[in-house]
Amino acid sequence: MSYSNPGPGGYGPPPQQGQPPGGGYAYPQSAPGYGYPNQGPSYPAAPPVGHPQGLGYGMPMQPSNGLGTTGLVLGIIGVVCSLTFFLWFFGVILGILAIIFGATGRGKANRGEATNKGSATAGLVLGIIATVILPLLGFLAFASLMSIA
Repeated sequence: MSYSNPGPGGYGPPPQQGQPPGGGYAYPQSAPGYGYPNQGPSYPAAPPVGHPQGLGYGMPMQPSNGLGTTGLVLGIIGVVCSLTFFLWFFGVILGILAIIFGATGRGKANRGEATNKGSATAGLVLGIIATVILPLLGFLAFASLMSIA
């Protein structure tokens, strides 16, 4: 870059030592070290980017809600298995697991550690249905069929 009228009486900065008389920059003919020859002046690197708001003020951790969701899924599968004649034993086992996971997830939701109290409650209720009510109804239906025959 050159100025049209450098000097004390004109516009622009006065010529400094090492600059050509017409203004601009004087580059060395061969730069020592590595890189391309006749390379211009190097610029400093950008400062490292830190935390503008300071450490400890980020987004809060999201509450974990896996236990309630697990209880809900196990409760649904347990009810479906309890409705079938051949898989009622798996339905009872999955229902027991749904009761455990649903009760634990509901306790975490009551303490404020989870956000899915409804899912945990639904898993608990479905686990009770899969473990107690459907096998009891199946047993009563089987007993009534045996008494008729």
